[in-house]
Amino acid sequence: MSMQAQFIEKITASYNPKGAFIQLGSGILDGQVVTGAKVNLALKMMNRHGLIAGATGTGKTRTLQLIAEQLSDGGVPVFMLDVKGDLSGLAEPGKINDALIERGNLVGIPFEPASFPLEIFSLSGRLGAPMRITIEDFGPILLSRILDLNDTQTGVLAAIFKYAEDHQFPLVDLLDLKKMLSYLTDGPGAAEIKEEYGKISTATSGTILRKIVAVEQQGLAHIFGEREFDIQDLFNKVDGRGVITLLNISDVQDQPLLFSTFLLSLLAQLFKKLPEVGDLDKPKLVFFFDEAHLLFKGASKAFLMQVEQIIRLIRSKGVGVFFCTQAASDIPESVLGQLGNRVQHALRAFTPNDAENLRKTVKTYPHSEFYAIDKVLTSLGTGQALVTVLNDKGIPTEVVATHLVPARAVMGPAGTGVYDNIIKQSDFYTKYQERVERRSAAEIVEERMKAYELEQEREKLAKEKEKAQQKPTTTTRRSTRQTPMEAATNQASRTLAREGAKFLGKLASGLLNSLFKKK
Repeated sequence: MSMQAQFIEKITASYNPKGAFIQLGSGILDGQVVTGAKVNLALKMMNRHGLIAGATGTGKTRTLQLIAEQLSDGGVPVFMLDVKGDLSGLAEPGKINDALIERGNLVGIPFEPASFPLEIFSLSGRLGAPMRITIEDFGPILLSRILDLNDTQTGVLAAIFKYAEDHQFPLVDLLDLKKMLSYLTDGPGAAEIKEEYGKISTATSGTILRKIVAVEQQGLAHIFGEREFDIQDLFNKVDGRGVITLLNISDVQDQPLLFSTFLLSLLAQLFKKLPEVGDLDKPKLVFFFDEAHLLFKGASKAFLMQVEQIIRLIRSKGVGVFFCTQAASDIPESVLGQLGNRVQHALRAFTPNDAENLRKTVKTYPHSEFYAIDKVLTSLGTGQALVTVLNDKGIPTEVVATHLVPARAVMGPAGTGVYDNIIKQSDFYTKYQERVERRSAAEIVEERMKAYELEQEREKLAKEKEKAQQKPTTTTRRSTRQTPMEAATNQASRTLAREGAKFLGKLASGLLNSLFKKK
């Protein structure tokens, strides 16, 4: 048996699932595309997660697109992050040219242009229907990452969230959080939270408050609030095809920490709210996490633990997650080990760091009798990738260099008119512009503060009244102080008395003397 025949036999045995599948392409042997060596990925294994990696310009975004197109055809809804705003072309059929016709023929799938059902959202609300989340659903760990809090500050934030949950203070936006922070630090809630969860120091409270204000000044506060995005809006279908939902972040791509953490919050909501379904014939949703390296850069231990837990358990909810990044080494090992499907585009080794990443990546692939993995990874062309996935029995397939299927929609942004029509004709554009009125923490705190101030005033008045009632009564006493006239009269009386006494004394003495002389 020739080498090519052996190659076709092994690739067919590895990539021939029994149920529904998507075709990634056809195998490459000795630089030639072998049309008969079909590389297929079973839909039922898409919830085992995956990795799409490769250097800039090697075709990662188009791989995302071709997988999303075939998932949509298979009735599977898709969520994708549109970093540069160039995935909206999915709404328009591609233009036929010789290169696309040739690529289609090489992989055994004639090129047929097609468009796909599309919904577009935006964090800013300027490039699509606004996508928001409430502070309470975002959670303290993810919010701490955006605010860049240390472990102590994160612990305080978690205590505030717990207090708000236990005492029915809905945290909707950053204003609610600021009011709660003040209420529990210096307000009437300080004694209560001290007894239940521990005292919040003024220094820690001040630091958290300053970082919240910094986020507001960067113009990022609008992602928190209502109407909150309903995750059920990710599961729509049109004419049996899954809707592809784009989150266009091209106007906030200079805030990578924000949008990467926001994406994780969506995954957390899916994990929290979806029921357990086990293994299905095809996933309920496939979630593509582009620029995944931004999610893990500088992440805390608590944050990484949350990511690992979500990825490990969310597959039982019928959700598959594909990370897209430049190198497999961008993903922590605890997460990478859970990604069963891998599409690795070309790697470059221009620097010592590049060479080290290449060496690490090669070690993650099993031995192949058809390839020297390190040489293949550095020689792949645009639109080619090294593939290994899980077959329908959960067994890793043979490693194969693959010439990928061409995307059938426009590989670039949709025309301005088409883009605007998608947004304005969407029911979601109106739905998420509507205001939701409900009492949140800010209103409740204001009411309690007013009630507290009134109570303080009543207590003050009551104490003053009680003090006045307890003051002893006194009788009126005539003043003993003399007027000038009274003083003069009294002095004259005393003088006359003295002089009269002297005169009488002398008179008596004279009478006595005269009597004794007569005898």
